[in-house]
Amino acid sequence: MTTSTGPVAAERAYAHTKALIISGELPGGALVSEGAIGAELGISRTPVHEAFLLLSAEQLIELVSRKGAIVRPMSHREAADVLAMRKGIEAASASQVFAAGGPGERCAGLLADNLNRQREYVDAGDVSGFVAADDDFHALMVEASGNPVAQHFYEELRSRQQRLRNLLLRVDPANLMSSYRDHRELADCFLAGDATRFADSLDAHLNRYQGAI
Repeated sequence: MTTSTGPVAAERAYAHTKALIISGELPGGALVSEGAIGAELGISRTPVHEAFLLLSAEQLIELVSRKGAIVRPMSHREAADVLAMRKGIEAASASQVFAAGGPGERCAGLLADNLNRQREYVDAGDVSGFVAADDDFHALMVEASGNPVAQHFYEELRSRQQRLRNLLLRVDPANLMSSYRDHRELADCFLAGDATRFADSLDAHLNRYQGAI
């Protein structure tokens, strides 16, 4: 087996390990070793160590030695903080959209296509597919605001949001249908420009995540 080193190998190790954490395949408290990740990817430990340093800086893992780390569980406080930031960004973005006269036909079409994909994932019990579509759904509404600052901060939250989604949906796959129905309601409010109903629906939707941790 040929191993590789350098920036490309470190990027691969970073993306691979982060995906395992976000998906829940590496749950909070799990021990992960540089050697194991290196063996999975066919690379040496040096780029894996570099990747671990980045993940530690993002507070996703805690380094316990040069050769290993422990996945940091998402705390109740972190989950609450993520949800509070999500609510602030999504609500503010929606307000800008409503003030500008609504999201427009292009956004309406993208939301409809996204909801169709979500339903397919619900019917198939595909949690990974649904999480990705869920992420795209909310991002579409933020992007509709045309506010680059909101989009930037929303992107910064993205990995933590996906981790929280996985925690909720993998614990109880029945939540797939509940989340899908929430999204249909949110889309209806958003497209109708009903600010009060949208705010209430967003609150109810995000409250589902409070019990995920």
